[in-house]
Amino acid sequence: MIDWIGDGTGLPDTILHIHAGLALLMLARLVTRRSFGTFIPWSVVAVGEAFNEIMDRLNFGSWRWEDTGLDIANTLFWPTMICLGVRLRPLIVRDRSA
Repeated sequence: MIDWIGDGTGLPDTILHIHAGLALLMLARLVTRRSFGTFIPWSVVAVGEAFNEIMDRLNFGSWRWEDTGLDIANTLFWPTMICLGVRLRPLIVRDRSA
């Protein structure tokens, strides 16, 4: 299925991981109705990426650590930045008003 998505879109694996991470983050936010700052939507992304990497491991028969590490980084980078930004924003706004 992953190959079908990659072949169908023509996008490289790196871009697909970025889009999948952001799509999962938004979907988890909508379904759970929890703020990005709670890390619950981020946790859904992390679980989804773990599942994806386990499926890769089963498909290839061994861990491909360089590929796995890049996939994890590409999937979690922007969701992590969004969650931290939302979580830290009240602290930054409060410091400016003082």
